Amino acid sequence: MFKKYNLRFYNFILLFLVISLMILGLVFINRIDDELSLKQTIGVILSVVIMVVISFIDYHFIAKFYAPLYIVSTVLLAAVLIGGSSSHNAKRWFNIAGITFQPSELTKVLMIIFMAVYLSNLMDKEKVSTFKGIMGFVIFYAIPAALIFKEPDLSTLLCLSAVLATMYFIAGLSYKFIGTVLLILIPLFSLFIWYVQQPDQKLLYEHQVKRIMSFIYPSEYDDETMQQENSVMAIGSGKLTGKGLKDDDKNSSATQTNLVSEQQTDFIFSAIGEAFGFFGSVIIIGIILLIVLQCIRAGRRARDDTGMLIATGTACLIGYQSFIHIGVNTTLLPNTGIPLPFISYGLTSLITSAIGIGLVLNISLQRRRY
Repeated sequence: MFKKYNLRFYNFILLFLVISLMILGLVFINRIDDELSLKQTIGVILSVVIMVVISFIDYHFIAKFYAPLYIVSTVLLAAVLIGGSSSHNAKRWFNIAGITFQPSELTKVLMIIFMAVYLSNLMDKEKVSTFKGIMGFVIFYAIPAALIFKEPDLSTLLCLSAVLATMYFIAGLSYKFIGTVLLILIPLFSLFIWYVQQPDQKLLYEHQVKRIMSFIYPSEYDDETMQQENSVMAIGSGKLTGKGLKDDDKNSSATQTNLVSEQQTDFIFSAIGEAFGFFGSVIIIGIILLIVLQCIRAGRRARDDTGMLIATGTACLIGYQSFIHIGVNTTLLPNTGIPLPFISYGLTSLITSAIGIGLVLNISLQRRRY
């Protein structure tokens, strides 16, 4: 499980970047609600410990348990639908002794591990683009996807779907198959948009339909777009350099006036824009980009296909999730709740991201020698 490593190859840059974002997250959460600071601080400390410990565990050892990890993930997703806590028309969480745990967050990194092993096996047998290989991928993906959809947690489902699809593409899926899928999906998407507008549609809940329609026809759904519009207002109020961490004029701060709901989680980028302005927002985005690039670099230097796919999957997870979060905060995407990696409030999100980075750090330690 543990091996002797040469610390010269330890990616301290990636570790430093991740810890920096976590600390900045603490600063923003304290600005939003200082009562949440203690819990988040404990979460950051725990996440850093987990990340460092996993970085010294051979990722091949963890990959051996890809099948049990998939089963555990699926069981947790099914269990939360049966005995989980409900909030805002969703059933996604376990509340145990005051601690909230969200299985769908953990599923992201467990599915990356599982699919990395599955796809690497297909690559070894040159069966990536075969019917059997594709159907296996679809079946293994469909089971957790259906459970996440049932919660419902569409933002997580979309993010996970994009990550796994990218991993399959990188594994060597033929362009002919990709083109065929796109030719099918594009008209199906148009049909989907038409269908969900019908009064008797059965696919989505009413609040989900309103969010989609508010993005297409914003002027007709003022109540649904208000949260995003307030987020944009908060970001814009920061101008170039921001209002700082302590805004003396409480009436001019979106944070102080609770103008943006769920600002500590799904809309924390609005707090970043307000406090640090355009320049600060660009710096945060730049740090996230550097983390993604470090993960991609680790994947390119990985000793085998499993390591390459895990590192690439982690890069996609951080990149796509950040894009969705920032896109929602700036009205580029429909309103859907998803945390900003390493920054948003929430223990499950922090630990999930830490596990992914820990795996990437170990992959870097075992990189190919040139």
